Amino acid sequence: MVVRAATLTSSRHRLRHFITSPSSFPRPSETPKHLHIVAVMADTLALAEAKSLVARARAGDLSALEQVYRAYERPVYSLARRLTKSADDAEDVLQETFLEVCRSLKQWRGEGSLWGWVRTIAASKALMRYRREKLRAWEPLEDDVPRQAEDVPLQMDLESALARLPERSRAVVWLHDVEGYTHEEIAELMGMTTSFSKSQLARAHDRLRRWLGAGVEA
Repeated sequence: MVVRAATLTSSRHRLRHFITSPSSFPRPSETPKHLHIVAVMADTLALAEAKSLVARARAGDLSALEQVYRAYERPVYSLARRLTKSADDAEDVLQETFLEVCRSLKQWRGEGSLWGWVRTIAASKALMRYRREKLRAWEPLEDDVPRQAEDVPLQMDLESALARLPERSRAVVWLHDVEGYTHEEIAELMGMTTSFSKSQLARAHDRLRRWLGAGVEA
């Protein structure tokens, strides 16, 4: 599956803002308002339209269910790709997510965006892999990753810098800075503590700033 680069533009700009502007990081006591804004690429269904499609799907209308899938397959895959090891894993998460959506449509009450509900399922399915594969037992923590030659700016692009991060750190960065999850929510999804999420984010931001170096755009 090919996800067009254009669909990630707004997310990249938001992520650059967090990485390069430490003073703009939300304080722990504040609610980061902009983080609750769903990425533009996922705002494909108005609430009224979503309610109508879900009602039809619950009644057995397969075409309505397909419309829901088509509306969200790209953002779900994009999120899964950021949180998993490979494209194959992301494809699996995409399938698992929509199987769960089909099974659980009755649980969506129409009180919030349909995408927000689907996104939560997708993030949960992706991060469950950390638990199943017990990545915590062997993946090195940020402090354990070799730091050789990191004081010299590498002037990487953002995609390359993100790919260089350990998987858990990349997941925390993406969930917090782009998807808008709080540290408490991330900790629950990953089966870790809130302080773990905060420390991973801080260390990852520090690394990304150094790796991006002078090539970072303000």
